[in-house]
Amino acid sequence: MHGTPRPSAATPAQALAAMDHLIAAHLIGQQELARRLGLNVTDLTCFAFVLEAGEDLLTAGDLAARAHVTTGAVTGILNRLERAGYVTRRPDPTDRRRVRVAAVPAAVTRVEAVYAGHYERLTALFCDYSSEELAIITDWFTRATALAHEYLEKLNRNDPDEGC
Repeated sequence: MHGTPRPSAATPAQALAAMDHLIAAHLIGQQELARRLGLNVTDLTCFAFVLEAGEDLLTAGDLAARAHVTTGAVTGILNRLERAGYVTRRPDPTDRRRVRVAAVPAAVTRVEAVYAGHYERLTALFCDYSSEELAIITDWFTRATALAHEYLEKLNRNDPDEGC
């Protein structure tokens, strides 16, 4: 354990409450950051997927799958992001029917500047944990994300016989 004392125990209910507070704070923060960047939260999320892909440019279909939206919806998202100067569309070199989505460098700089302070504070917080603790935190985030995607898939199927 590094510098900050940790609680010696917690219950699943306490962990869920803490997670709910984190999610709520981040949702509100994302809305504010999106507003400051002239975007809505969905468009900002899609731009984040484009950034995460880096040089391995996503297709519109890839983006639709990651954002859990239809290809029609992603067309509107890409139109808005392109008009706002966040992305450009490039022809796919292997299939001329598809386009790939690239981030505009100036937009990357703008978004990174908005997130920089928060990410610095989060990095400092992570530095307060040992590598073993970070492995557990990373494992939890990874597994919780998989559960969230699974839940979203169930919701999207809208099957009344399938419990969420």
